[in-house]
Amino acid sequence: MTTHTPSPNDHQNTKIHGTVWKIGWMMFLVNLSFVMGYSYVAIYMDYLGVSMAMIGLAEGIAEALSFILKLFSGILSDYFRRRKPLMVIGYSMIVVSRVLLGIATSFLPLISARLLERIGNGTQSTPRDTIVADVMSSKRIGAAYGVKRSLSQAGAFLGAITSMFAMRLFNNDIQSIFQSAIFPAIIAYCILIFLIKEPKQFGHSAVSSEIPLPEEKRRHPISIKNLPLLGKSYWLLMLVAGIFMMARFGESFLSLYARKTFDLPLENVPLVMMVFNAAWCLTSYPIGRMADRMNRYWFLVIGIIFLILANMVLANADSFVMLWFGIWFWGMQYAITMNIFLSLIAEIVPENLRGTGFGCYYIICATSEFFANNIGGIVAQNFGQSRMFLSSGLIGTFSLLVLIVIMGYKSKKTALS
Repeated sequence: MTTHTPSPNDHQNTKIHGTVWKIGWMMFLVNLSFVMGYSYVAIYMDYLGVSMAMIGLAEGIAEALSFILKLFSGILSDYFRRRKPLMVIGYSMIVVSRVLLGIATSFLPLISARLLERIGNGTQSTPRDTIVADVMSSKRIGAAYGVKRSLSQAGAFLGAITSMFAMRLFNNDIQSIFQSAIFPAIIAYCILIFLIKEPKQFGHSAVSSEIPLPEEKRRHPISIKNLPLLGKSYWLLMLVAGIFMMARFGESFLSLYARKTFDLPLENVPLVMMVFNAAWCLTSYPIGRMADRMNRYWFLVIGIIFLILANMVLANADSFVMLWFGIWFWGMQYAITMNIFLSLIAEIVPENLRGTGFGCYYIICATSEFFANNIGGIVAQNFGQSRMFLSSGLIGTFSLLVLIVIMGYKSKKTALS
């Protein structure tokens, strides 16, 4: 079974496009800003007396809003044939959320900042990811997403280091760290406004091999009838994504696990995000590049296996060594699966419906991650965090079995044809 359909333009744009690098550096700064604050948001909520179940509910709502906006922004970007205006709107909300976070002294403004940040992230994410597919050929799409994500996670890694030094500099004043996180976000916003330009024409690997549609320069009508045009392979992939994402709760639970179970000192809590993001950063580009040359579905299998492995290690961790290994594997599964899902969508969805394809993927993720965070919070509060990891591992195993069945179906169908 193969998933790569050569395009007549595959010989073009074999290098990583400059727009991808600019987006990567913009994400570097945004993630630096995000992790500086995000490393301590759950801890700050805990100090304010917020229960684990409430933290899980807040995380679930925030992520659900983000993914819902990813759907609508994708559809709108297809309709208007424009990506950057929606990115500008989204990043404007992210900058405002950083300011609100910097002045938050109670739960209500804190969760408001979190919600606004997620809404902004949801608004800009789909157009941003779609621009990468628009400027790159299918031959290098995995490597392009790998470069973008590696720079993004490098920023997150540096953000964790920065927050650790800032915690010492500000004498454990979490709010001062929130305030200092505003500046990298503003610089990223300037990069978007002045340096990033969207292509005049969309795409090179423009059409799906399942449903060959001509490229259209006019606005694509918004209609539910577009959904079947995404193709059977797309919807089978979304079935796997929906189940898999139910196994993946927010990283704030990793920080709480390290803090509560292993008594990790407050100033060292960002080490959790450092290890997580280092694994993500170092894995993204090599995996993307290898997947461009091989069957992407097998890399998705590997990514799910790393999720299961991470959960098993974390559930049975009895030392800091096992804790760090578990967090490292958790970062690796993010790097592999996020790259492969996005690359497969860019490859199998018609070019004029890419935004819709990415948006539907994100709304499916929204629903699944909402349940994942709520289930994770309830299980952790009532049965302990070790059982939370075990439940995540079981769901991940089920998604792996479904993926294997789908791969067998696609192989049989290819053989018959």
